[in-house]
Amino acid sequence: MIIRLVLLLTLAAFCIMMLADLLLRLSFPSLSELFTQLGIVTLLSAFLLLATTGLLMVIKRILLAWKCYFSASQLLQRRLWFIQAKQDRLMRLLHFKQVQISYFTQLKRKQLLSANDQQQLQILSKGIIRNLSRIKRQLPKATYVQFQKEHRRWLALKDMEALLTLQKKIEDFIKYSVYLE
Repeated sequence: MIIRLVLLLTLAAFCIMMLADLLLRLSFPSLSELFTQLGIVTLLSAFLLLATTGLLMVIKRILLAWKCYFSASQLLQRRLWFIQAKQDRLMRLLHFKQVQISYFTQLKRKQLLSANDQQQLQILSKGIIRNLSRIKRQLPKATYVQFQKEHRRWLALKDMEALLTLQKKIEDFIKYSVYLE
């Protein structure tokens, strides 16, 4: 509606300007000047009406946007989005904490297993040394030296199975030597 009015005012202003030009050609300079000023005022009022209407529409949109932004439903919606984002962040944090705890638990378990294996190796090694010292007199020197070399080699390699086999050999030799006596 307002755009039609602006267009009509603009068209009227151009018509008035043409009339002023025609009056100037017909040798009515004072009347021509009056119509020229009237055309300028009409054209200016059309542009002023257009600018004012645009400004009022922008202000109205801004006020509606503010009203919508600060409305209870939008406030609740933003609060819901904030809570959902916080919950998502906490879930990701929980996941990474679980991964971290799992990693450190596995690391500690490996350390404990390694320490336990080392302790078991030491106990087994002491048992082998004790058994070797018990039967040192009964063994030929070459066999004794071979058992000691095997013991040192398997201990250096931390081979529990080989040390258990060596322990079994020594115990079998002890049983066999007791059986022979």
